[in-house]
Parts: sequence; structure tokens; C-alpha cells
Amino acid sequence: MELSFARTNGIIDRMIDELIAESGGVHHPALIREMIIAALKAGQESDYLADLKMLSNTMKEMRYTNKVFDPFRNRKKVTIFGSARTDPTEPVYRKCVNFSRRLAELGYMIITGGGQGIMQAGNEGAGSENSFAVNIRLPFEQAPNRVMMKNPRLITYKYFFNRKIAFVRESNALAVFPGGFGTLDEAMEVFTLIQTGKTSPKPLVLIDDESGYWDLWFEFIKSSMLGRGYISAEDFAIFTITANEEEAVQVIENFYRNYHSMRFVNGRLVIRLNKELADSDIEQLGNEFPEVLQPDTRIERSAPLAEEADEPDLLHLPRLVLRFDHQHYGLLIALIGRINQF
Repeated sequence: MELSFARTNGIIDRMIDELIAESGGVHHPALIREMIIAALKAGQESDYLADLKMLSNTMKEMRYTNKVFDPFRNRKKVTIFGSARTDPTEPVYRKCVNFSRRLAELGYMIITGGGQGIMQAGNEGAGSENSFAVNIRLPFEQAPNRVMMKNPRLITYKYFFNRKIAFVRESNALAVFPGGFGTLDEAMEVFTLIQTGKTSPKPLVLIDDESGYWDLWFEFIKSSMLGRGYISAEDFAIFTITANEEEAVQVIENFYRNYHSMRFVNGRLVIRLNKELADSDIEQLGNEFPEVLQPDTRIERSAPLAEEADEPDLLHLPRLVLRFDHQHYGLLIALIGRINQF
């Protein structure tokens, strides 16, 4: 029998409905039904054991990720990337400790990879009670650090791609300290996700050491990427480079000074704010950032849209609505920065 996501599976649909009802307490049963159908279809379509193991392990890892993070949905979080080989005696280690401690004082939680070096510094500064560790099974370098060893918010992944989802999806900001291939891989993926709109805008701070690690990287970006037209100048709005940890904290704080969050609803971009903007401010935004708008459209004040009823805790926030062109994500971040100035 060829299964379908439409309700045309006869007795199979009835059995799935009965299974969900018998399990009890299942939220959004229509989505759970689709997951079950997908699992059954995978079993019909593939007899290759490794493929099915990957699907099964991915589902289990993501389910556990949701379970661990769910109680802390209402707390802002900052993901910290950096080298596992940074020694605790190095100044940049202490800089990371100070950075994460200051964020914890402001109410943020910290997400690290859970290993040694910069990851340990991030957990150490925030304290175990304000930390997550999303670890990865590796043959070297990645045993959980002493701060997170027995923490219930320690998750150990088999797959890098699941771990990367947790790093980005669960964070409100990202900070990247100097590091090796793994650090650059994580940082470049975040650049790509923000540049292409595959994750919501969020502050990305590159925190430098005494050697000017990120300054050297920036020179390469300007000469070899911008100089050849591989990126646009507006992409520089995606990140901030600083060697000062207090300035890095302020970049994150300023990003949420008035901007709260955003989502797309039927082709419209809804920007939720912490406080109302004056009509003159909204008009000025449209004049300063016409490139982000589709032709013959403008930025408008709005009440919550009907589709936003699934986020009842955000319905009280004031909103701006616009038809975004889905190209200028760097300018969209600049627009958010301008909103925070009013």
C-alpha cells in the first residue's frame, strides 16, 4: 500500500488516530500524524539500514533537544563559539569568562559546545545554572568540560547538523571567539543562514584577541570576497568585530532595545516591537530603506494578524508590517538597528 499524507490511507489512518488518542497528551496531533506517516513511508521506500538509522537518530536527537530547551523558552540565550584548544591561562579565555558572566548578570543563558577551551570559559562565566552544553561525540577534544559534566542541560549529539540547529535555533545572539576549522565552520554557517534569511536576524559578534585574529579575517573578506563581488557591502551589517567584551555585550543588548522578533505571514514581514514608533518615525524608515520593500509598498503600523494567534504571549506587542523583497537581509539588519535608535 502506497501511503499518502492526505487522509486516503483507510485503516492505516484510523489506526494512527487510535494510537495518538490512546497515547494521551499529544499536542498538535495532525503534525504527529504526519511524522508517523513519514516514518512508515521511509520504511517502505528504503531497505538500507544506515539511512533508516540516520533518520531515527536524527528524530531522537531533535526530540531530546526540544525537551531540554523547552522550559527555558522565555529566557534569551547567547551561543558562544571558539577553540577547544584555548588554554585557561590565555587572556582571551578570561575575556570569554567575563563576557558570559556579564550576560548572565543581565538575565541571559549561555549555549556552548560543552567542550574545553573557549566553550568551558563560556560555561564557567555564566555558571552551570545558566548554561547549556550541546556536545558532539568525537574521538578527541570533545569530552564535556568540568562545569557541565553532570548538568541536565548537557546534550551529546551524534550528528553535527543536529547540533548546529540547536546552536542557531535556540539562540538570540551569537558570539565567536578565535578558533580553528570547527569554529570557522560554525561561524560561516551562521553568516550564510542570516544572509539568506534561513534564520531570523540576530546579533553576530566576532570577539577578537590581542593578535587581531578577526581583523586579519576581515581583510581577507574585503579583498578576496567583496573585492571579487562574491558578497555585497551590505553583508557587513550582519556582524560586528570588537576586542572589548563589554562592547560585545552592548551590541547584543542594543539589538533588542526596541526590536523584539519577527515572522513572515502570507508574504508579509511582521516586525514586533517593544514600544510603539511615531508615524513620522515609520515614514522615515521607509524613506531610508526603500531597497527592502517590494515595489509600490510601504512600512505600516499593524495590529496582530489573525495568523499570529498561535503565539498568544506576543499579541500585546506593537507591530510593523511590510512586503520584504527577500534579497537585502543585510539591509534588514540595518533597518532593525535604525528601529532601535528611535
